[in-house]
Amino acid sequence: MPPRTLTDPYDALLLVSFGGPEKLDDVMPFLDNVTRGRGIPRERLEEVAEHYVAVGGRSPINDQCRAFIEAVGHDLEAHGLRLPIYWGNRNWHPYLPDTLQAMRADGVRRAAVFVTSAYASYSGCRQYRENLYDAVDSTSPQRPHLDKLRHYFNHPGFVEAFADTTTAALERLAPGDREQARLLFVTHSIPLTMAAAAGPDGDAYVRQHRSVAELVVDEVADRSGRRHDWDLVYCSRSGPPQVPWLEPDINDHLENLAGSGTGAVVVVPIGFVSDHMEVVHDLDTEAAATADKLGVAFERAGAPGTHPAFVATVRELLLERAALESRPGQALERLSLGRLGAAWDACAATCCPNPREDRPALCQVPV
Repeated sequence: MPPRTLTDPYDALLLVSFGGPEKLDDVMPFLDNVTRGRGIPRERLEEVAEHYVAVGGRSPINDQCRAFIEAVGHDLEAHGLRLPIYWGNRNWHPYLPDTLQAMRADGVRRAAVFVTSAYASYSGCRQYRENLYDAVDSTSPQRPHLDKLRHYFNHPGFVEAFADTTTAALERLAPGDREQARLLFVTHSIPLTMAAAAGPDGDAYVRQHRSVAELVVDEVADRSGRRHDWDLVYCSRSGPPQVPWLEPDINDHLENLAGSGTGAVVVVPIGFVSDHMEVVHDLDTEAAATADKLGVAFERAGAPGTHPAFVATVRELLLERAALESRPGQALERLSLGRLGAAWDACAATCCPNPREDRPALCQVPV
């Protein structure tokens, strides 16, 4: 028998992301995919399509996934680990079912799954797991076994990446602005009912984001000797106006801050792992324009992207889960920062429930 490796029992790594259009003709079909069944008016989709037109009709997210896969592959090889990396999207090519078919054809038996969403919620976790379940089911009967790696919002590598980019953004401000700058941690808004149901015990989405923000603020203060005031704010609301979503919206909050005398902000996209459309449009375009109109100095910290500490997070989570699966019951270091501790490895059947229908999802455990 070949010797066991540190990645046993896994013979592949699967990256799962949201997906995005790569040419102008793809934009409306992509938006139809994303919003199917949600009753979003056509005129709203056409409005969002203009955001893509403004950047050449091509979302940056797929290129960012390619760069991330390349970086992860190099990191694995540098540590003596050889594992094929596959990539599948929920909403655009390469689609998850096609990727699972390729994995089956290649003889993959068991893969660890890294999702480009760090937090618990229906849209950030369970919806991915529903799509994974459907994709695996479509490869019957020789379907690969998939294990989704745990949430990594408070993994040291994720936090370090944001601390580095936040520090760099502060340094880009003029010295006087840097002294008074307020940190605005931004994530995707979701309906209040979805936020309340997030995680096994509810409210995990907001608690997890606040935990990360506190960790980044602490780390920046340790480096600079200056503790900045901060807020958790939201962007990218897309639901009907009668449904309450998490607030405040970043643009509304900038208005309030300017009215109370805040002269400088650093915007930290804490809810996103790369600088994709929500960041490029909602922050770099809309929020930056709002700040400029108000006379508020504005800098935006980068998302983790291919930051080495974030890239290493994938390897560390992979090895952690491999050890857990191959040596059950053995004491295991599970890296995390803050009060919340390392997240659960498999989601309960009732975790982050689907607000519209009851659908099976991957990685469920009974309650």
